[in-house]
Amino acid sequence: MPAQRAGIQSVEVGFSLLQVLSTSPGALMLRDLAAAAGMSAAKAHRYLVSFQRLELVTQDPGTTRYDLGPAALKLGLASLSRLDSVKLARQRLGPLMEQIGQTLALAVWGNQGPTIVHWEESPQAVTVNLRLGDVMPLLSSATGLCFSAFMAQPAGSRGEKSPTSRPPAQDRLTPLLRDELARMHKLARKDVPKTMAEVTALLEEVRRRGLARVVDTLLPGVAGFCAPVFDADGHLVLGMVAMGSMANFDPAWDGSVARPLAAAARQLSADLGFTGE
Repeated sequence: MPAQRAGIQSVEVGFSLLQVLSTSPGALMLRDLAAAAGMSAAKAHRYLVSFQRLELVTQDPGTTRYDLGPAALKLGLASLSRLDSVKLARQRLGPLMEQIGQTLALAVWGNQGPTIVHWEESPQAVTVNLRLGDVMPLLSSATGLCFSAFMAQPAGSRGEKSPTSRPPAQDRLTPLLRDELARMHKLARKDVPKTMAEVTALLEEVRRRGLARVVDTLLPGVAGFCAPVFDADGHLVLGMVAMGSMANFDPAWDGSVARPLAAAARQLSADLGFTGE
């Protein structure tokens, strides 16, 4: 066995705190964060002070809970943006924008759901309050519906794949959908599904059409499409998003936005080795 290269043990120990935060559904109290990382609260606090200075961690002054900070987000986005599928997709957004004249974005599945990792705004774009790193809602955005539909049933699969072959994110999908459904119910939203049965029916339509669409749901006066991109195994690797103001955005399923967007996503899937429909 070759000798293990020397490292800095304190860095490896401290990283366990960041690892816990990256898999947690939300911010954590010091005692809970330390316990999950297997260290005392006093020891964890010393690491967290340094992580705060580096902006890897933030602390809410009101709740005193800790969460990942802006530097952690930058690192994550940099890593995601260097994936081959994202690189290839970014190269195609310029020509696609010239063709359809709408704002385009790329999304991948992150720790908390579908996450915007690239954004190119059209000169005629409507102003939207979206940023890189934003996690899109599963039921009220085209991006969320696209990921929900095609992660629940990988493209080309007809039940032949064993449960162990599913991506880990797939197992988290149903709980996330149920949580969002409950939040929408509390807000009395009438423009999203009300039951899991309605969610299932909506996702079946997305799969049947091959892309997702929302109109006046995520933002008033804004419509959007999201087309799935698959890898060689038929798993969803990213979503290609187009959105714009209803004043100049064609929301038709076979219109001037949907057709080029879907075609670009199909071509990228083929380039990544996908051979299904």
